Amino acid sequence: MRKTLIALVVSLFGAGAVHAANGCEGQNLFDQLDPDDRRELEDATAGVPFRRGILWRARRGDQQITLVGTYHFDDPRHRDTLAVIAPRIRDASALYVEAGPEEEAQLTRALQSDPSLMIDPEGPTLPERLSEEEWQELAIAMEDRGTPAVVASRMRPWYAAMILGVSPCMIRSMNGEVEGLDRQLVEVAQQGDVPVRALEPWDTIFDIFAGLSPKDEIDMIRAALPSASLADDYAVTLADAYFAGDVWKIWEFGRLEALRNAALPKAEIERQMELAQTRLMDNRNRAWVAPLVEGAEDAARDGKGIVAGFGALHLPGENGVLALLAREGFAVTPIDG
Repeated sequence: MRKTLIALVVSLFGAGAVHAANGCEGQNLFDQLDPDDRRELEDATAGVPFRRGILWRARRGDQQITLVGTYHFDDPRHRDTLAVIAPRIRDASALYVEAGPEEEAQLTRALQSDPSLMIDPEGPTLPERLSEEEWQELAIAMEDRGTPAVVASRMRPWYAAMILGVSPCMIRSMNGEVEGLDRQLVEVAQQGDVPVRALEPWDTIFDIFAGLSPKDEIDMIRAALPSASLADDYAVTLADAYFAGDVWKIWEFGRLEALRNAALPKAEIERQMELAQTRLMDNRNRAWVAPLVEGAEDAARDGKGIVAGFGALHLPGENGVLALLAREGFAVTPIDG
């Protein structure tokens, strides 16, 4: 269960994937796209603000924020990013992350002490809410991720849907800790006695999915099922896109694949994608801007800046953190590696 808890946390907060270097084999699905799909993918990302790059600087007068889009699993390619960012963290007034060590510990304790946060002990089971074919497909996918069908049958739908998006190989390779870039940034800060501050409370994960209708809940599973068997390939694909700095391509590829393998009508897939973007990214981005601006203002009084690290998909787009900071009067420029 510990591995599953970790997988849940990291899969929710950013562009999580694992690379073959960690012992997982898979193929880059971008290489399998036909020319029409390649053009569609390029067209979908062409006009997106700040769509390429994971290292950025935002300046407003003497206020400065260094931003790094993170990827939540270990990979040797993080060394190059750390070489650029670590000195900036040591000189910073504070490091801002989605969830710091205290918040991660609180979340883990809550999930372990109150199984009803993930498991519905009273409502209808997933076999009762899905068709027989859908349930059998879900049960096989969950077994492949180390979760017995009898346990999966009582999972809250949003939780089951999130686990479907995690590579089975990634879960099998976990040893109780996830040393992704986020954790490595925190370690640098702790070693340098730089304060680590959370951008959101430990229970944000539950707020994200609060208020979903029963239909929206179960449709999350239906939308995730078609690609579950390719999760190891998705992991490699998304990791390679991340390290190439082609951040928004990750999101649009997910949209393209969901429509191609649709288990739901196209309009429903589009609605699910919009719902996911609003709840997982846009709403959280807006909530983060105020603490980042306030932190930069406080740091400037001491002649310093701040560093912020969070999932890379939060950087680009009209409602991405970079565009929101630009609207606050910050000049946003890429940092060359």
